Order: sequence, then C-alpha cells, then structure tokens
Amino acid sequence: MNRVSCAAKLAFKKVTHVIFDLDGLLLDTETIYKRVFSDIAKSHGKVYTPEIRAKVIGRVEEESAKVAVTEMNLPMSPEKFLQQYKSMAEQSLADVRVMPGAERLVKHFHSKQIPMAVATSSGQDTYDLKVAKHAALFSMFSHVVTGGSDPEVKRGKPNPDIFLVCASRFKDCPKPELCLVFEDAPNGVQAALGAGMQVVMVPDEQTDESLCKMATLRLHSLEEVKPELFGLPPLK
Repeated sequence: MNRVSCAAKLAFKKVTHVIFDLDGLLLDTETIYKRVFSDIAKSHGKVYTPEIRAKVIGRVEEESAKVAVTEMNLPMSPEKFLQQYKSMAEQSLADVRVMPGAERLVKHFHSKQIPMAVATSSGQDTYDLKVAKHAALFSMFSHVVTGGSDPEVKRGKPNPDIFLVCASRFKDCPKPELCLVFEDAPNGVQAALGAGMQVVMVPDEQTDESLCKMATLRLHSLEEVKPELFGLPPLK
C-alpha cells in the first residue's frame, strides 16, 4: 500500500484541532462487528463479503443494518437484524481493546493541549458500553458526537454532517479546514472530505485499495502517525 501520493504531500496543511472516529480506529470493534455480521449471514446461508463490509462500516447502526439486509438479501427486517446483532455483540463490545498506537497518540495530543473530539456513528448507549473500561483515555476528549442518537446530526456518514457538528462544538469553533480527522472507513473518509477537512485513513487490511485513494494520507497503523506533517507537535 502506498502510504501517500505526491499530490497528497503537497496538499498537507497546518491544523489546530483533531477529530477521531471510534470504531476500528481508536477501539478494535470492527473485528467484533465483522464476526457477528458474518455469523448472522452464515445462519441464513449468506456471506458477508469485503465488498458489502465496505458499504456497511462507518454508518449509523440503523443504516448498517439496512445495507446488510439488502445487500445479502437476508430474510429479516433491518430492525430484527439490529436486535440480533446487539444481543450477540454486547458482551464483546464491553471488553473491546484499544487499537495499537491510539492511547499514545491521544495522550500526546492531550499533553500538548491540542483540542480533540470523537465523532462516532454509534448511538450514546452503544458508545457508553464500548468506552466504559477506558474512561481515563476518553476523558481526554473535549466532547463526543454520537451520530446514531444526536439530533443535530441529520444524516450519517458518508454525509459530512457529523464532522461539521463536531467541529462546531469545540470552544473556539474552528473552521473545518483547521480540523484533522482520523478514520478507518471509506464512508468516514468521504464524510470528512465533504466537510472540508483533511483525513488520515488507517484502513482495515481487507479494504479495497481503490476505496483508500481519496484519503489525504493512508497509514497501516496509528503507530505510524507523524503529527508534524500537519503542523502539530511531533511525537517523541
């Protein structure tokens, strides 16, 4: 995977604020989602393919369920799918791990007083479940926007709404171009770019290369982040 194109190098601009996605970026939830979605599909003789997964990840739960049911032609309603998914995933999500490099990066930005926020497609209840065992880490963020339940987020990713709302809730309300987004999903990358923000993508290894090209910068892991590329204090 080419980490960055020549065009993207020239496009790097200084930022002052950072917005993180949650699932698959800060927390290793996508492996749980993948397993549960695959198990539900298999029980109906269907396959949860990488192509379908690319359409699902990053969306609010209701939209993810609709896409999964439609794309796999499952004999159930999206509501039933979501109910079954939540039942199967609840315990695993309560014990979810932090992704490699995430804790170090968040602590670094916090120590340098870089304003940070989380913009997740999860609803508030699901978010609370996932972060319960990582309270100290998530207390370092100025705020969290839960797109699945926030009334101000009218449309989910890949629409830009969640990132624009998130930026507007920083105390100094920065312009979108001063915000750097960290994302793992193509839908999230599209949303961030639509909001007028630069976006560092850390895609799953199964994500098709063609879906990663639009990112400002692509990395294999948050362990590879060099904040100084965007005018932020470098990691020691």
